[in-house]
Amino acid sequence: MQNTLIIAEVGVNHNGDILLAKQLISEAANAGADIVKFQTFKADLLATKLADKAEYQKKNTDSCESQYSMLKRLELTVAQHKELIKHCKDNGVEFLSSAFDEESVRMLASLNQRRFKIPSGEITNLPLLRQIGKLGKPIIMSTGMSNLDEIKEAIYALEMSGANLDKLTLLHCTSQYPAPVKDLNLLAMKTISRELCVSVGYSDHSSGVHIAIAAAALGASIIEKHLTIDVNLEGPDHTASLEPDEFAKMVKGIRAINKALGDGVKRPSQSESENIISVRRSIVAAMPIKQGEIFSYKNLTSKRPATGISPMRIDEFIGKPSPRNFEKDDFIQC
Repeated sequence: MQNTLIIAEVGVNHNGDILLAKQLISEAANAGADIVKFQTFKADLLATKLADKAEYQKKNTDSCESQYSMLKRLELTVAQHKELIKHCKDNGVEFLSSAFDEESVRMLASLNQRRFKIPSGEITNLPLLRQIGKLGKPIIMSTGMSNLDEIKEAIYALEMSGANLDKLTLLHCTSQYPAPVKDLNLLAMKTISRELCVSVGYSDHSSGVHIAIAAAALGASIIEKHLTIDVNLEGPDHTASLEPDEFAKMVKGIRAINKALGDGVKRPSQSESENIISVRRSIVAAMPIKQGEIFSYKNLTSKRPATGISPMRIDEFIGKPSPRNFEKDDFIQC
């Protein structure tokens, strides 16, 4: 049975409030997430003070505020990281944070983060790729806004730095918040898997739960989805997030899909095997047949239950003499 790893992406939905961040960890754990993910960055290393916000960020935050100012108030300190790591441990979920700069990579490494996440916007950041690659840890890399050649270049950079590609998972995603259904292109997961021979998952920025569940049905090894306490909160990602109840429904749906996918071997399931006798047929006499009478398609037929000879063998009897008398509906025997 496939066991999809489910990441609750808190990201910056904590709005700079450590108590809200802890609440989101608890909600993610209650909903059944495996991992709770944040974002680790230094605004001074990520954006210039004149950098404009993305359009979706302008819609969901103060449009007069610069991207730098927004990022500055959403930074998490080292001490706050330690608090969140402890809270994750106390709630039985794994802590993970995306590193957006080399200083943040070093800090997360010093905190013994189990794996590293490369966000879509950093897939062309060669120094960052090299630094993460040389850590030798499992890597999850989102591929939003990128084409296959750019992904290949990023993988090459990771591999040349020492990354083990057996521990690499690529997340297909559409970097819009929320992402229009027409732009999701879920079948790109199949292309990535086929062309690059790596594990593939899906980072879902669409509205609702159905797309994430569909991605799991297509074989996504990881599903990442934003979590918020309230989609109406001010912040860049809240509108593309799920509230706790919805997130729990998504987890339930994915777990059901995991069970439903099975192992791919076509055979009667345990639950349906008990129905075989009741709904399949056996060869029976269509009318009274005397001993020595020749069996034909006229005097033989098939009816339920399947406790006799399968009608797949009816040709073995046609043209042969009956070994004894049969009444109508008697099971035909050799």
